[in-house]
Amino acid sequence: MSIFGNILAKIFPPSHPAVVAQTPPAAKTQAEATPAGSAPASMAPPAPSVDIEAVIAAMPGASNLNWKTSIVDLLKVLGLESSLESRKDLAQELGYTGSTQDSAAMNVWLHKEVVAKLAANGGKVPGSMKP
Repeated sequence: MSIFGNILAKIFPPSHPAVVAQTPPAAKTQAEATPAGSAPASMAPPAPSVDIEAVIAAMPGASNLNWKTSIVDLLKVLGLESSLESRKDLAQELGYTGSTQDSAAMNVWLHKEVVAKLAANGGKVPGSMKP
């Protein structure tokens, strides 16, 4: 699974469409791969909203880290690798076009992009996290 896929899996429930879409086909159960009576994608119901702040705030260590503005702290709270190499991989995955040598600029971009993608996938993002 991709790094962003792992972020989704830590925040959204396993049955959430954003997580299911990130799961490799071999890892899906038969019911997930071909749900009976499922409507075509164009008629599928909207993804359920997930309160990002509530989910992350309930995680161990969240109150001690600045995850609302720091990609490093967000990754730490989620229990994911937060090394520079991992963040460079995430930047490449998400289409960062700036220099990965400027880690401060990359980190700011990564946090904004992750928050935007969480919102685009059905996450209810608090105003304090929006750019």
